[in-house]
This record gives sequence, structure tokens and C-alpha cells, in this order.
Amino acid sequence: MSVHIPGIIAIVLFYGLILAVGLWAGRKSKQTGVTADSEDVMLAGRNIGVLIGIFTMTATWVGGAYINGTAEMIVRFGLVWCQAPFGYAISLVFGGLFFANKMRTEGYVTMLDPFQIRYGERMGGLLYIPALLGEVFWTAAVLAALGATLSVIVDIDTNTSIIVSSCIALFYTLTGGLYSVAYTDVVQLFCIFIGLWISVPFALTNEAVSPITVNSTDWIKTVEPQATGVYIDSFLLLIFGGIPWQVYFQRVLSSKSARSAQILSYIASFGCVIMALPAVIFGAIAESTDWNETTYDGVLPIPEDKLNLILPMCLQFLCPGWVSFIGLGAVSAAVMSSADSSILSASSMFARNIYKLIFRQKASENEILWVMRVAIFGVGVLATVMAIVVTSIYELWFLCADLVYVILFPQLVCVLYVDTNTYGSLAGYIIGMFFRLAGGEAALRIDPIIKYPWYDEVNKLQLFPFKTLSMLITLLVITAVSRFFKELFISGKLPPRYDIFLCVVNIPEESIILSRREPPNEMTSIAQYKESNGKINPALKFSNDDLLADEASIITPADEYKYSLSEDKE
Repeated sequence: MSVHIPGIIAIVLFYGLILAVGLWAGRKSKQTGVTADSEDVMLAGRNIGVLIGIFTMTATWVGGAYINGTAEMIVRFGLVWCQAPFGYAISLVFGGLFFANKMRTEGYVTMLDPFQIRYGERMGGLLYIPALLGEVFWTAAVLAALGATLSVIVDIDTNTSIIVSSCIALFYTLTGGLYSVAYTDVVQLFCIFIGLWISVPFALTNEAVSPITVNSTDWIKTVEPQATGVYIDSFLLLIFGGIPWQVYFQRVLSSKSARSAQILSYIASFGCVIMALPAVIFGAIAESTDWNETTYDGVLPIPEDKLNLILPMCLQFLCPGWVSFIGLGAVSAAVMSSADSSILSASSMFARNIYKLIFRQKASENEILWVMRVAIFGVGVLATVMAIVVTSIYELWFLCADLVYVILFPQLVCVLYVDTNTYGSLAGYIIGMFFRLAGGEAALRIDPIIKYPWYDEVNKLQLFPFKTLSMLITLLVITAVSRFFKELFISGKLPPRYDIFLCVVNIPEESIILSRREPPNEMTSIAQYKESNGKINPALKFSNDDLLADEASIITPADEYKYSLSEDKE
């Protein structure tokens, strides 16, 4: 196997550009000395404008697996089954409508903050598990996609490409946190857009490719009536399961204002569709290609296990060499724009919601930053190892996406919009997990315990939308159990000492103080804060953007909670 030197040079130049931008942006972050600020690193000082926010939000969704997977789905099942671009676009719209404003207004730092405020630190830690697995498996999937792409176009060793790409992303993420991630996303998104669109005309005009409009039925295809339930289930999973991800809320919470967070969600939804168009065209091109007329010398028809490589194959065999290298840069950019975001998101939640709020409530800012750096390195290494040694990464990621949909989405709805407590949250977590796994999971070799209507005995497939049913069961259990225990304790049928989660009547003194303050959607002036508490933490930060931190400033209950558990910063 000969290595393509021009391709190697192109990759080195591209990675050098990304690294330089990441290091330049990292200078903005406050990571050392008395100015060290973990929230500044996690959220870029809540100073991400609309334009940069749109770029980083779009780039995060448009990853290597997104680009490669879109082309693969066109070839494998047709355009009608290519649900990800449209599902994620609608997901961003719903996120902007119902979640972005509320989360940003409350001044949270991570997606898990509202859970730990209401349900307690340990319940928040439990909810961290599916969030972490989703981020790690997603990162591993996109790294594996890059390794496969490089192996086709440049003939470079897959493992080497995965390790090098991971190291570059880890280095600039460690250096600058969200600043580096956001600014490199801008460069990467331009590379994705330009690289793929430059490649499309060359592939379309290749002599081996028939006009894609002639055989459009071959790549559009249809949805069989018996698959309607699966189709609906998958589409709803993409829409609502695409919301409760820290990579999304990290961008929402880093916006300058709640209004900006909504705007970038709406515009990024269009960006996701636009960025998927060249991948859709490549899928149609692959379906319209007579591969015997190309230099491809592999098995024909292309085996099922090779269809995930269909986009890099189009770049390699249907485009001139220099064009394929530009397209390779586009795929590499897509991979890194998603990998760095997921690594930072999982690490931020660990440092704040696990280490600080559960184990070391009095940890200094420098200590939190070091824990986050270690977590960034650990998550990156774990994802890299999985990308190399695990053969079913995509299946595992789909399972984690299911768990995010079935468990985290109803939890997020309830914690923001419904009067619920820890008892309901825990019950929903357990029962939701049970019903999802009871439907069977091929990736874990779990046979279905519950066979829903229209179960396919031959292929062992659930044709009923059981994932959506499991999500609705979780939602119902959380609300019903929460109400049940609240009635038991408030009516006196259960003594306060049995309120073991300290969330209904047996509430600690500090929680009672917080509960007597203004409701979550109202603001508390500093004067009122001083009057009710007797003092104010001099290190208290104010997340509101248009007001100065003086006597006229306002703070949110999330800010109060944030600093009620910690000593003054160094």
C-alpha cells in the first residue's frame, strides 16, 4: 500500500491551521492564577455572539458520522430514510422554542444543574451516566469515521489517523476550552462547506455516473407500510432525543443572552440541512454510478459492511486527486468539530456536577480546572481507544441516543416544566431504562422480553414505536410518582423522617432558605439578597448581560445555589 504524499501534506497543513486557530483563541480563556475561572473555560465567559454561536452550533451537529452517514443512508435505504438532517434541524427549533430561553435565563452552567438543584447532587450524578456514554460513543464514532475516510483516500493506517486527529483536538481543547472549540468550529465549518461543494461537480460529471434525475426512484425509495412504526419512532427520537445533550446546552448557556441562544438555535437548524445537501448528492451519485467503469477494484456490488465508506469512495474514485484531498479536509473538519465539542461537554459536566458538587464542594477554581483538564484527557483517550478496538461503535452510539431520548428528555421536561421530585425522577430513570432494554438490543445481544404489536419474529425486530412508548412511560412515571409521594408526605400519612431524599418535607435548612426566595422565573435584587442572607459572597458572578454587578444588578436562584455550596474563590 503506497501513501499519497500530496494527501499527507494537505492533511498536515489543514491540521496546522486548526491547531493555530485553537491556540490563538485559547489565549482568551482564564485558566491560570487569580483570574482562573472554570465557568469562563466551560462557557467562554458567556460571551459567544450570535454569528460565532451559529457556526459552532452547526459545526457540532455536522460531524464526520453525520456527513458519512447521510451518504450511506441514501445508498442503503434511500432519501426517505435519511432522517438525521431534518430530525436534528427540527430538534434545534424545538430546543430554541422551549429550552434555550429558560436554561439561559436561569444562568445554569451545565445541562445537569437544574437536576441537581431540584433532585440533589447524587440524582444529577446518576443522570450523568447516559449523558457521558452518549458523548463518548459519539466521539468514538466520528473518530472511526475519519479513520475509515483516510484509509480510503490517503492509504494511511486507520489507527494512526485516529490517534493523530484525537491528539490535535485534545491539545487545543485543553488549551482554550470553549473559546478554542468555538473559533476552530468556524474554520472547520467553512472547510466542510467549501470542500464538499467543490467535489460535487467533479463527481457529477464523471463518465461513470448517470444523471441522478434519471434513476431518482433508486435513491429516493419509499417507506414500506410495515415499517411505518419504526420510521415514526426513529424520527421522533432524532427530534426530541437531539435536545438533552450538553454539546447543545453548552452553546446555549455560553450565549450573550437568552434571545441570542434562541436565534442561534433557529438559524443553526437551517445550517444542518444545508450542510447535509452535498452528502445527499454524493449518496445519489453513488447509487447512479457504474463502478465497473471506475478504478475501483473491490467486490461488486459494494458489500453492506463497506457502505459506510461510500462518501470517501466517491471522493477517491470519481474526483481528481487534488479534489479528493480537499474533500478529505472537509470530512476531517467535520470529525474534529464534533469530537472536540463532545470531549469538552462530558469533561465540563464531570468537573462541575460530579467532582465539585458531589465530592469537593469547596474546591477552588484552579482545582476544578485541573480536574477538567484530566477529564478532557481521560474522555479523549477513552473515545480514541473505543474508535480503534470496538467494531460496533455506531450501534452502541444508537443505543446511547435511545437512552438520552427515553431517559434524559422526559427528565428535562419535568425538571423545567412540571412539579416533580427525586422520588419520581429515580422511578422514571429505572422504569424507563427497563422498558427500553426490555424491547431488546442487538448491540448488547439482548433478546426482547416484551414483544410489542407487529413484532417481526423472523428478523427479531420491533416494528412498534416502542422507544417513544418507553419515553412516554418515563414521563408518566416521573409525574405520577412525584405527585404520589408529595401527597403522602404533605398529608402526614408518611412521617417527615421517611423523606430520605430530603426533597418534600424533610428539607435541610439551607434548602429551606433557598425555597423561600423568589420563584425561579423572578429576579432577586442584591439588596433583597443581603437582607435575607445577611451577607453576599464577594466572588459572586452575575450572568445577566445588560446590567453591571452593582446595587442595581440582579441575580438568579441558579447563581445563589452555585455559590451557596462553595467558599470564596481564591
